[in-house]
Amino acid sequence: KTPQVSFSESDTPSSESTELPVDWSIKTRLLFTSSQPFTWADHLKAQEEAQGVIQHCRATEVTLPQSIQDPKVSTELRCAFQQSLIYWLHPAFPWLPLFPRIGADRKMAGKISPWANDETLQHILMSDWSVSFTSLYNLLKTKLCPYFYVCTYQFTILFRAAGLAGNDVITALISPTTRGIREAMKNEGIEFSLPLIKENGHEKKASGTSLGQGEEQVISDEDEDESFSWLEEMGVQDKIKKPDVLSIKLCKEKHEVQMDHRPESVVLVKGTNTLTLLNFLINSKSLVASSGPQAGLPPTLLSPVAFRGATMQMLKARSVNVKTQAISGYKDQFSLEITGPVMPHCLHSVTMLLQSSQKGSFSAGLYTHEPTAVFNACPSVKEGPGKETVREELTNCGLHRKTLDQLSRTPILGKSSLRHVEMSDYIYNWRS
Repeated sequence: KTPQVSFSESDTPSSESTELPVDWSIKTRLLFTSSQPFTWADHLKAQEEAQGVIQHCRATEVTLPQSIQDPKVSTELRCAFQQSLIYWLHPAFPWLPLFPRIGADRKMAGKISPWANDETLQHILMSDWSVSFTSLYNLLKTKLCPYFYVCTYQFTILFRAAGLAGNDVITALISPTTRGIREAMKNEGIEFSLPLIKENGHEKKASGTSLGQGEEQVISDEDEDESFSWLEEMGVQDKIKKPDVLSIKLCKEKHEVQMDHRPESVVLVKGTNTLTLLNFLINSKSLVASSGPQAGLPPTLLSPVAFRGATMQMLKARSVNVKTQAISGYKDQFSLEITGPVMPHCLHSVTMLLQSSQKGSFSAGLYTHEPTAVFNACPSVKEGPGKETVREELTNCGLHRKTLDQLSRTPILGKSSLRHVEMSDYIYNWRS
């Protein structure tokens, strides 16, 4: 991937910034390295762990000093770190890896899944899942949840509250999609666009209102007449065989199928159509695998805030000290590894903490769950007069004010995501 340059407020290209660009992909692993030790992140006391949980549940905003002299004895830092690692999940089966779901068959093979051949149990699980999903959507609608992910065995959906990513309405991004899913959405009356597919210089839109056969025929004929009118002008229209309507239709269908399962197939649903999407997904057969290791298992719901039926989970963190070769011999290299479904707010929270604990100097390797990288592709949005008001309404969504500010920005990473981050003297350099 080519290095991506961040943009400052003045829109001038710069490789340095005091803020990272927003990254809507889910990370599976973060590996931080620093010349300063990460031992402060290890072996939290029972009281610190409890305090971190309470801070998360009460959405306590912690602001640390720019530099912490002795991080190991900073209870405030350790509690805030614990707070930043918490996320919410549904369903929760401790013996099953519930993220990622795409390509997880091998990891799930051989695991006990009592619902696989039990339709009654599958129905109970899906009924419970529907309640949780609806609860999350309602929290999102009332701006008490900033965003959440629905992870199925074949696609992932990112629901974002109004005010995030430069949008003043609720948005849902689905990736990757297939022609079958898109057709089913159209049939349900869900209006959506394909932001990465351009037609005549504009974003391709698909309406849920299907045309009658007669109307379709008229449009096809008109297009055909326009396309071949130049042959008539040259007087050779009879010598060249024009493709019939069926051939044109087959060609279009082939193009649509070719983008299936690719990042370009990402679908964007906006506003009230997201509610129709919710109902469509609850009743959709394509949401749950009918065979294989994931058969009968509802999609994974991931959220930064609590919702009905959710289980509190913790990202795994561990610090490692190694010796690396230097010109004058060996020097200490300290690292901190965080694994699990690292959501956008968590990445921002952790990097904010490390600015203070590592005295503004660290680097990080970020490992992306690839199917979600395309969530950074964002169609251009016109800034409306009510955008600030919409953002203000999100202040009770459970995120730190600075994190919320970052997530409100329009993504600039396109189809890529952050891969490497380096902070030196409190200034970021990054690559995607």
